[in-house]
Amino acid sequence: MPVPPATPRPTLEAVAARAGVSRATVSRVVNGGAGVTEQLAARVRRAVDELGYVPNRAARALVTRRHDAVAVVIAEPETRVFTDPFFALQLRGISDELTARDAQLVLMLTRGDEDSERVGRYLAGGHVDGALVFSVHLDDPLPGLVRRAGLPAVFGGRPGDPAATPYVDCDNRGGARAAVRHLASLGRRRIAHISGPLDQTSAVDRLDGWRDITEAAGSGLEAGPGLLAYGDFTPEGGARAMSALLERRPDLDGVFAASDLTASGALWALRDAGLRVPEDVAVVGFDDLRTVAQHTEPPLTTVRQDIEEMGRLMARSLLDAGDRAGSPESAKRDGVILPTTLVRRASG
Repeated sequence: MPVPPATPRPTLEAVAARAGVSRATVSRVVNGGAGVTEQLAARVRRAVDELGYVPNRAARALVTRRHDAVAVVIAEPETRVFTDPFFALQLRGISDELTARDAQLVLMLTRGDEDSERVGRYLAGGHVDGALVFSVHLDDPLPGLVRRAGLPAVFGGRPGDPAATPYVDCDNRGGARAAVRHLASLGRRRIAHISGPLDQTSAVDRLDGWRDITEAAGSGLEAGPGLLAYGDFTPEGGARAMSALLERRPDLDGVFAASDLTASGALWALRDAGLRVPEDVAVVGFDDLRTVAQHTEPPLTTVRQDIEEMGRLMARSLLDAGDRAGSPESAKRDGVILPTTLVRRASG
């Protein structure tokens, strides 16, 4: 059976003829250029709709030097990214904003220096208009590679490299203080902390927030290394750290965990040790991952950060910076810190 010939794609010239304007006018309207009256622009848009014209992205990129694509670089292996709901929420926020702006998301994961070099080469190759980079570790080469690529970038979380800006983060230290103050308000005096990996600034800031309250003069709280254990933002790491704390300090009566996943593991260990939550030990997490916090036993009191909004704001900041390229505003290099709130549930 013969294959019918393909219907030719409408061209800029066809749109121009339908709208009764020049090809250059159509090009300016389609590519978002200036210098076209609203009346002419409306005629062009009507002709585009009537003919079903779809811009040729490759040709548009040659003219505008824009690809309408953004690299999202996560400095974690796929085993972490696809099991931790934090990343799903942040990617959802990023994707929502990019979709609304008709931009494509290119996801890139790194597991070490070789992967980082690969990502650096890709970014320098001119395939995308910018990069959103998050979960960066303190010794990570990614910030330097992104700078050398010469692309606009926004970081998720405060990077350890002071030059890696702009960034979007939450008030990690303030949220940690609120968590510990809440445990103290319940009458808990031996409040332990299970940290995240200390090669990430979010974990360092949350540890500092715990110390701010427990070490404050006149707090009435115990402090010291015996009440600190190191985790890795995973349930398994939280369970191991909780067991180690109970061996050292079986009399502890409160726990601030650096993430909800860490707290979920701590709850397992407390249950295995025969301790009741919150009667014997009150527990507070961080993130408010609702698929985790609402389904632990008991449901988890936690510090909420708006993870999706962080993703949206990262994407919006990057795209707006691209639209302002060359303007005085494009030179602004700073960070945005979003507020956190305590969400009370049954664990403390």
